[in-house]
Amino acid sequence: MSGFINGYYTFSVWITRLAYLNFLWVIFTLLGLGLFGIMPATVAMFAVVRKWNMGEKDIAIFKLFWQTYRQEFVKANVFGLILFGLGYILSIEFQIISTQTSLTYLIVRFSILAIALLYVIILLYFFPIFVHFNLRTLHYLKWPFIIGVIHPILTVFLFISIGLLHYVTFITVPALLFFFGASVTAFIIMWGVSKTFSKYEAAA
Repeated sequence: MSGFINGYYTFSVWITRLAYLNFLWVIFTLLGLGLFGIMPATVAMFAVVRKWNMGEKDIAIFKLFWQTYRQEFVKANVFGLILFGLGYILSIEFQIISTQTSLTYLIVRFSILAIALLYVIILLYFFPIFVHFNLRTLHYLKWPFIIGVIHPILTVFLFISIGLLHYVTFITVPALLFFFGASVTAFIIMWGVSKTFSKYEAAA
C-alpha cells in the first residue's frame, strides 16, 4: 500500500510540475506579445526540463525560468527571427513551385521538401542544444543539423512519439494540450536529445 501511495505522490508531483511549467510558458509567451515571447519562453522551459533530466528534481522552477527568460530574451529572439525567416522563405518557395507542372519544377519541389525536412530537424534539436551548450552563434544552427542527421533513429522516434501523443490527446482530451502540451513535448525532446550530448560535448 505504501508503494502505491508513494507512486501516486510522485505522479501527482510531476503532474503539478509539468502543468506549472506549461502555465509559465503560456504566460511569458503572452508577456512577450506572442511573437517576441515564444522563443525566450521556450528556451526557459527547456532550461528547466534540462535540470530535471540531469537529476535536479527540486529546483526553483520560477526562479530558473525567469532568469533564463530575461538573460536569453534578445539572443533567443534573434534566432527566432532567423528560423522564422527561413521557414517563411521555404513556404513561399514551395507555394510558387507548386503552381508549376513541368518536370524541372517537380524536381525542385522535392528539393525544397528535403530542405524543409532538414529545417524541421533543426527546430527539433535547437532548443535542447541551445540550453545545454555554449557555442558560437552559427553553431547553434549547425549542431542541431549534424546531431539530427547523424541520429536518424532518434529523430524519427521523437517525431513519431510527439506526433502520436498530440494526435491521441487531441482526439480524446484536447484540453490537456493547453495544460501539458508544451511542457510534456519539451520533456520528451530533452530526454531523447540529451542521450547524445556526451558524444559531442568535447567537439562542441
